[in-house]
Amino acid sequence: MQEYLSHFDGLMSDIKQNIERAIIGKSQVIEHLLIALAAGGHVLIEDVPGIGKTTLAQALARSLDLSFNRIQFTPDIMPSDVSGFNLYNQKTTEFEFQPGAVMTNILLADEINRTSPKTQSALLEVMQENQVTVDGKTYKIPQPFMVLATQNPVEYLGTYPLPEAQLDRFLMKVRLGYPSIEEEIKILELYGGEFDLDHLRPVARREEVSWMRQMVKQVHVAPVIMQYVSEIAQTTRRHSDVMLGMSPRASQMLLAGGKARALLHGRDFVRPDDIQALLQVVLSHRIILQPDSRLRRVSVNDVLTQIVEQVPVRDRR
Repeated sequence: MQEYLSHFDGLMSDIKQNIERAIIGKSQVIEHLLIALAAGGHVLIEDVPGIGKTTLAQALARSLDLSFNRIQFTPDIMPSDVSGFNLYNQKTTEFEFQPGAVMTNILLADEINRTSPKTQSALLEVMQENQVTVDGKTYKIPQPFMVLATQNPVEYLGTYPLPEAQLDRFLMKVRLGYPSIEEEIKILELYGGEFDLDHLRPVARREEVSWMRQMVKQVHVAPVIMQYVSEIAQTTRRHSDVMLGMSPRASQMLLAGGKARALLHGRDFVRPDDIQALLQVVLSHRIILQPDSRLRRVSVNDVLTQIVEQVPVRDRR
């Protein structure tokens, strides 16, 4: 097993170092992205314009020897642009399926909250079931598959907030934040010179990405960890400041992320700190607070911090 752990660590290190050639000073965010990649989840990257959201997504895609499509979402994008459509062929007198943008391994949904809810919903089936249904016929999506979506905060004009059902399909939501002075100087030096994203070359093949995902499934999860995740979920649903708590899907994704993080840190078993380390990024976009709680300026992060302090790690036996 140690040999597999070393190989997994080597792959992750290569991908991370490759991404860091284009993204300065965001080591924690890149680690979260790699956890989602290994866990088979999707990532929502949210922050103000100009921070590097699209660059981060493109850098990950270019680091993997996988097919890549990008959709620049605008209000006039149609659901068929995403999922595909049937086109009549006059020569064969039959309808032929024209693949949409989702027929790829890595899909960059750029500024996803600038398109209509109808078009946003075209991603619901593919993100959960890795398939699309067009005119009653189902088409499988190439594997491995991952959606990297970027959005500007919803308080900006011309945006459509993602519905809860859509948000729940993202394993995590990450924010980049503004760079420090030193990091911004490095960014100016990097992109003021000859560097271009085209310089990035793939460092992991399709088979290796699939292998990483199989490795995550084999990570051991003790009953005490399952108990811990379940009690966290129950506490979010009962919390006085919470209107909508964790769904069972959220519990599954939190555990999957914990397994991927364990492997990333050289272990084949999950510890409570793996779960705790991912609580904010996995749950911050899922939990909805009561209106009066928001008026009192209670944040989701405040609630999650309380829950970590309140829920003990204990065996159900």
